[in-house]
Amino acid sequence: MAGWTRNRVKNLIGLALAPFVAYGLLRWFEHRQVFQPSQRFAAEGDSLGVPFQEVWLTSSDGVRLNAWFFPTDPAQPAVIVCHGNGGNISHRLDLYTALRDLHLNVLAFDYRGYGRSEGRPSETGVCADAEAACHWLEARGFAATNLLALGESLGGGVATELAVRRPLGGLILQSTFTSIPDIGAEFFPWLPVRTLATIHFDNRAKLSRLHLPLLVMHSRTDTIIPFAHGQRLFAAANAPKLFRELRGDHNDTLQTGRLEFTEAVRTFLDLRQRPPTDWPTATPTTNHP
Repeated sequence: MAGWTRNRVKNLIGLALAPFVAYGLLRWFEHRQVFQPSQRFAAEGDSLGVPFQEVWLTSSDGVRLNAWFFPTDPAQPAVIVCHGNGGNISHRLDLYTALRDLHLNVLAFDYRGYGRSEGRPSETGVCADAEAACHWLEARGFAATNLLALGESLGGGVATELAVRRPLGGLILQSTFTSIPDIGAEFFPWLPVRTLATIHFDNRAKLSRLHLPLLVMHSRTDTIIPFAHGQRLFAAANAPKLFRELRGDHNDTLQTGRLEFTEAVRTFLDLRQRPPTDWPTATPTTNHP
């Protein structure tokens, strides 16, 4: 009888704890899908053979962040590169080269938990990290009007939030989603993602509140974040805005379509100096040059 009672108590405790265990597993799964950091470096910043400075930033909550700065001309705009959800800053050398070839100063930073940066990534945390990058450039004399945020994939969410928090001279979204719940519902249609999500990066809602020059770039053959996400982001945004198509899949647009990427950014840089009335009004389905 006593043994039966003990087993019953154990079963009741197990049932009581089950929801908490399930919730913990769900949160772990969500975080694992969104943030996939790597501490292993594929290369060092000086491997490009151009002027380079390794710098350390401090986020508002005291987290120490690693960053690479590739200066060109201090009179030219500086780009804050908010990278995607995998790897670290060492895996984007082709991006830094493409931007430097356009005479842009480039600051690439690793979110907390990525590369050599301290901490653990979170939606709130990585957005604070982008602000630290912005502060670093401002402290070195770059005016807000000469700061651009470029976000690739997940980094589009970070860059968009940075544009909400800080005055910038422009925003570039490369292969970016409308929101985490939107893309999660497409990946896992059998799960109530929209109800359970705690990580949001609601880019579409934020773009409707922003008023700054915007470039949206997306590939029709992107198999991870469908082209429709880029179309919806562009539709939600206020003018002045520009849409350009990339070539290749999600992670190889620079390898496959370097020319398209370069021309899109070059056009955007030129249009930034013009009044909104000079910007093209083409939609993402008819925007071919």
